[in-house]
Amino acid sequence: MKIYQCQTVNCGYMYNPEKGDRKGKIPKGVAFEELPDDWKCPICGASKKMFRPIGV
Repeated sequence: MKIYQCQTVNCGYMYNPEKGDRKGKIPKGVAFEELPDDWKCPICGASKKMFRPIGV
């Protein structure tokens, strides 16, 4: 599964499906594409639209 990185200035949070998002109550194994549309970056609050895949 791909890792996605937040593109907002001074953030850079990386959503890793192997870890999930404890703060957002997203369990391990959930792909970025499967996250709810209203999911936000746990660091800066950015929407999913601000994330880009890395390493591809």
